[in-house]
Amino acid sequence: MVFARGSLSNTELDRLFRALADTTRRDIIARLLAGEPASVSALAKRYDMSFAAVQKHVAMLEEAGLVTKHAQGRERIVHGNPAQLAKARGLLMQLEQLWFSRIRQLDALLAEPRPPRK
Repeated sequence: MVFARGSLSNTELDRLFRALADTTRRDIIARLLAGEPASVSALAKRYDMSFAAVQKHVAMLEEAGLVTKHAQGRERIVHGNPAQLAKARGLLMQLEQLWFSRIRQLDALLAEPRPPRK
């Protein structure tokens, strides 16, 4: 099996998995995908950190394509992007299949009869 990273460049993959590596960012994505879009200020109220820190988390998620933002009056409304998350899931599934294939090959090799030792 050949590993195919799909339509994402190495730089995009790095951004995607770097964004997913943080607990707060994963929580923000989960909240947005499970509920309604939210303003950055509404998100910031849910975390024990400054508005600027949450804003930086949202910016990193946006760079990775995991969320989108648009202006609504003075607020910035954040939406989850399930399509980008699906790309990450697809990539992880490919990696899982690659490892399962290697394990099957190793199992087959170990199951082959061996000639007796002299």
